[in-house]
Formats: sequence, structure tokens, C-alpha cells
Amino acid sequence: MTKTPIVIALAAAAAAFGTFAWATDAPAMLGSKPETCATCHVMDAVYENWYHGAHQPWATCSDCHLPHENVVAYYFEKGRAGMHDAYVFTLGTPPQVIRATENTRRIVQNNCVRCHEQTVENVVMGAQEFDRNCWDCHRSAAHGQRGISLVPLPDNVIYNK
Repeated sequence: MTKTPIVIALAAAAAAFGTFAWATDAPAMLGSKPETCATCHVMDAVYENWYHGAHQPWATCSDCHLPHENVVAYYFEKGRAGMHDAYVFTLGTPPQVIRATENTRRIVQNNCVRCHEQTVENVVMGAQEFDRNCWDCHRSAAHGQRGISLVPLPDNVIYNK
């Protein structure tokens, strides 16, 4: 029996996978550039608000929205969230308003504490109640004064390169 059909099938699969990876810029999804997160139009305003916010010079999307306990947890959550987003956007059912899940809120809170450990220690030693999330008081810190408004700022030409 000839191996030609198997070789042709494998070559076709490799070509299809390569074309998919090239067309979707799939390797970029493994990185941490905020522009990659903004490839979905529903994230335009979130990206623009982060771009104009206080954390833009210091933190990217993955610094806040992915766990940093270890590389396995990081890439597991990156893959899980990415597959969820691909599923939602492929079916054409993205939410009108993006809201953080309980898991996302936990990850973001842990990352606030991770980056601002000294400040958090000062807060804990003070009179503040410590049963709140950081963004309860610092709502505009990560995504600017506009929070996560669905209406983008008009100067998106600045960072679209």
C-alpha cells in the first residue's frame, strides 16, 4: 500500500494550520503586547482607556489579568481565557458590557497586591477595612477616568502602528 495519501493529508493539514497561524497572527497570542488584546473590536475602548490611564507606562494587560504564581498557571489561564474569547466571538455572542468574572477579579486583586505590596502593607496597618478589592477605591487607576466605557477616545491614531 502506498504512503502517498498519508503524506498528502499531512501536507494539507500542515498547510491549513500554517495558513491559519499566518492569517490570524496566532503567534502574537503567546506574547503580552496590549495591542494583541485589542485585536477584538469589543476591546477598543478598554485598550484606549488603559492607554490613557496611569498604568500604561508600567503594566500590560497580562500583568494585571493573568496569574503570576508560576508559568503553568500563567499559560493555563491565558489559554483558558483565549479559548473562551474565541468561542464567544466565533459564535457572535460577545457581551454588550464586559464584566470581570469572579476568577478574573481574584487574579486582578492578587496582582494589585503583588505589584503594590509595600503600599498594601501600609493600608493593612492603618484604619482601612481590608475586605474590599483595590478597585473599590482606585476605580480609575488601570483604565483611566473613563473606566471601561464602551465609547473609545477619538485619538486612536496615536498608537495604531
